Amino acid sequence: MKLATLKNGTRDGRLVVVSRDLTRCTDASFLAPTLQAALDDWRRISPHLATLAESLETGAVPDMRFHEHDAHAPLPRAYQWADGSAYLNHAELMRKAAGSELPAAFSKEPTMYQGGSDAFLGPRDPILVVDEDHGADMEGEIAVIVDDVPMGASAEQARDAIRLVMLVNDVSLRRLAPDELAKGFGFFHAKPSTSFSPVAVTPDELDGAWADGKLHLPLSVDLNGKPFGRADAGVDMLFDFGQLIAHAARTRPLGAGAIIGSGTVSNRGGDGPGKPVEEGGVGYSCLAELRTVEKIRTGKATTPLLRFGDTVRIEMKDKAGHSIFGAIEQVVQKYVAG
Repeated sequence: MKLATLKNGTRDGRLVVVSRDLTRCTDASFLAPTLQAALDDWRRISPHLATLAESLETGAVPDMRFHEHDAHAPLPRAYQWADGSAYLNHAELMRKAAGSELPAAFSKEPTMYQGGSDAFLGPRDPILVVDEDHGADMEGEIAVIVDDVPMGASAEQARDAIRLVMLVNDVSLRRLAPDELAKGFGFFHAKPSTSFSPVAVTPDELDGAWADGKLHLPLSVDLNGKPFGRADAGVDMLFDFGQLIAHAARTRPLGAGAIIGSGTVSNRGGDGPGKPVEEGGVGYSCLAELRTVEKIRTGKATTPLLRFGDTVRIEMKDKAGHSIFGAIEQVVQKYVAG
C-alpha cells in the first residue's frame, strides 16, 4: 500500500491511503490520525490500512484527487533520522574532493550521521537557503521507516522491521561542511531540512524490485528539466538497509517511526567513477560528485552548485514506467526572515 500525509494546518497533517497510480486517495484518519500514530500501533492498524487500500482500488470507498503538492513529507517530523553512506563510489569521490583517502574501516561497517528530524520538507516545498555561497546541493537517496528495533538487533531482524520505503532529497550545504567536520564533531549547519517523496510505500508494493534489503531500480535525478542522474539504487550498495538499521541500533533501540537513509545513490562506471548522462553514463545523484569528476578529468570543477531559481526533481519509476513514490520537485529560493 501507499501512504501519504496531507497538509491540513497542523504540524503532523492527516493520514491518507493513496491509489497505486497516485491519482486518488482516501481518508485514513479514522484508523490513525497521523502516520506516526499508525506506526506506533502498526501490527493492529496496518491490516485495516491494507483493506482500505484495496477498497480504494476497487472504488468501494469515497475518494478524492491526490495532488502531490498538497502533501507533507510522509512523516512531517520524526523521532529519529539517521543517514548512512552505503555507496562506495560516492564515499570515494567525496574523499577525493576533500583531498583524503577512504579509511579501511569504511568497508567493514557503515558510516552514519544523525540529522535534524523536527522540520522535514514536503516534496514540493522550496529549498530555502540564506546565501548561495553556502553551496547548496541535492542528494538523491532511498530511506526506510522502521517499526521498533531492539538494541543489538541483527541485520536480519532489522530487515524484518522495515515498514515503509521513501525517496529522499538530503540537502547539503557543501561549503559549510569542511569547517564543521574539521572540529571533529560532525554535521550541523551543513545539513538543513531534508525532504521526502509524496508517498511512503510498503516493500510488498514494489513488485519484486525490493530484495535483500535493497531497492533495485534506477533513481531519476533531474536538474532544471534535464536528466542529471540515473544511478541504480540496488547497484554498488555496500551495506543493505538491514545492515544500516542494525548499525544504528548497535548501542540503542530505535523507536517506531525512525527513518534510516541510504546515503547518496551512486554507481561506478566501467573504467572509473562514472560518466555524466549526456556522455552515456548513469550520471550522479548530487552535484558534488560531478564536480569531483570534473576536477579529476580537467583539474577544475566547472559545474556550479545550486543557485536561486534552480529546480531539482527526484523520482523513481517501475519497470512499466509508472511513478512509484511520486516526485520530489523543489525550487531553490533565498530565505527571507519573516
